[in-house]
Amino acid sequence: ELVDGICLVKNASYKTAIIITTIIAPVMAPSKPQSHGRTFLLMASCLAKRSIAFQALVPRVISNIPIGARSSPTVLKAELTPRQLQFWEDVEEGLVDVRKFYEPKGQGIDRILTFCKRAKGELPPPEPASPGHQPSEEHIDGLTAKAFWDVSTDSNNFPWAEKLEAQSHIIIDEFEKNLFQKSKEDAENSLFSGDSAWQSKVMGTGWSAFRLQRLGVWNTENCAVFPRTYELLRKLDIPLAVRGVCFARQTPGSGVAPHSDGRNFILTSHLGLKVPEGCWIKVGRKEQTWQEGKLTTLDTSFEHSTGNPTTDDRHVLIIDFWHPELSDAERAALEFIYDLRNKFESGEIPFRQPKSLEEEGQGFGGFLKALTGGGS
Repeated sequence: ELVDGICLVKNASYKTAIIITTIIAPVMAPSKPQSHGRTFLLMASCLAKRSIAFQALVPRVISNIPIGARSSPTVLKAELTPRQLQFWEDVEEGLVDVRKFYEPKGQGIDRILTFCKRAKGELPPPEPASPGHQPSEEHIDGLTAKAFWDVSTDSNNFPWAEKLEAQSHIIIDEFEKNLFQKSKEDAENSLFSGDSAWQSKVMGTGWSAFRLQRLGVWNTENCAVFPRTYELLRKLDIPLAVRGVCFARQTPGSGVAPHSDGRNFILTSHLGLKVPEGCWIKVGRKEQTWQEGKLTTLDTSFEHSTGNPTTDDRHVLIIDFWHPELSDAERAALEFIYDLRNKFESGEIPFRQPKSLEEEGQGFGGFLKALTGGGS
């Protein structure tokens, strides 16, 4: 009966049910064989619903799973791994310092704390703002959401945008010079030879990039190839976000399939460099093209796709920057969280036992003790 019941839970495998039943049920059945049936189901759902969201540091919400005929729907969160627990404990400690620094300036981080709860699976996913909007659990509440933004005419929110367009010839000239130089060399030394090969599963094989900055770190070797572009971007003081800056190529006859990046607190500008007539970009339900020397700015938490039906490459400079409605405190908090995540993913921060596990007890015996309420 336990095996059958556990298998009724969404995505719970038969193997999971057998493991839980054969290992835990004999221990608990002599004393409380029926009252713990719900616990078994909860365990099965948690074990069966691991998520890779937030790069294995964020669980996914299991929403509205009815437990038993007389139970009301309950929102459950996926069980965090020890590594995830360690990450979020470090996040909480770091945010204390951010709050202490910015609260005297009148800036709070309540929306960041909500962001963390949602990312951990303690809150349901955000609702779309409009058709085509596909926000993820990495979400800041209350930000304006629209497919395209006209940044060059909004000097209050984007004081750098008009200046960038006015000096775009610097970037275009340097790009064309490097592109011409590389075209004279063999294909293996192409400007876009493989810097973004890992992106092909998402962006398609026709898309590639030459990165100047990624994850908040400037690529000194690549910036040396584009010194004038690098200096211009730095001088304009663009509030660059975690995803970075890159030159992007779309080869003839290729396109990027519809997808959403999920995060609503980062906007993306494309500066047109070489745009054959007929190329297009669709964001939400709106479609337009790029213009050379002009910025096309989008919110990539909307579903978006691109196409190059021409016989020539399309080139743009991609710049990711913070949403203008974020406060300085919120930017600092997000920079801390994503910098910490990068350090976790790279292995720079070694594993330690989470404090919460140290307090609650370790091992299988401690696990059973927590389920049964302790005692002899």
